[in-house]
Amino acid sequence: MSLMDLAKKRCSVRAYTDEPIAPEQLQAVLEAGRLAPTGKNHQPQRLLVIQSPEGLEKVAKATVTKNAYSAKAVILVCADTSDCWVRSFDAHCIYEIDASIVTTYMMLAATEQGLGSLWVARFDPTIVREEFQLPSSYVPVAILCLGHAKPEAVKSPERYDTERKPLSETVWYESFNN
Repeated sequence: MSLMDLAKKRCSVRAYTDEPIAPEQLQAVLEAGRLAPTGKNHQPQRLLVIQSPEGLEKVAKATVTKNAYSAKAVILVCADTSDCWVRSFDAHCIYEIDASIVTTYMMLAATEQGLGSLWVARFDPTIVREEFQLPSSYVPVAILCLGHAKPEAVKSPERYDTERKPLSETVWYESFNN
């Protein structure tokens, strides 16, 4: 499958079947995160895989949904701020960028593995920090829900023809003054 086909097939899945995720599928998703580029190869991502009912309940406490959309696994994507590349011009630590790239790679790998995924940014980081006892230098960036999508939760790849702005509204060349 080409990258464009994979990107169009990926959608935000909010309903999952009871089918478990095969260990090799989960490993493929995690390996994609490992391969993701990070600033100066610092690799500040710290991934916590959560699959137990007790762990998923903890995730539900931190999100607005009470069941993590019935996902069979959740990856809590954190970044270690003590191990991120810092831009010398303004001292900006790019941990959120790195963690976002890692999450994106994992979402695409999940799609390739036949899994649905959902990037959740709407969560209470204080609850996540408490429930999962994060080290002080770890910042929770995303919650990635994974599972086998219920058929009605899958969106058509053709949706991009109408749901996305055309490039002419998002791309400029040489200057934003054109």
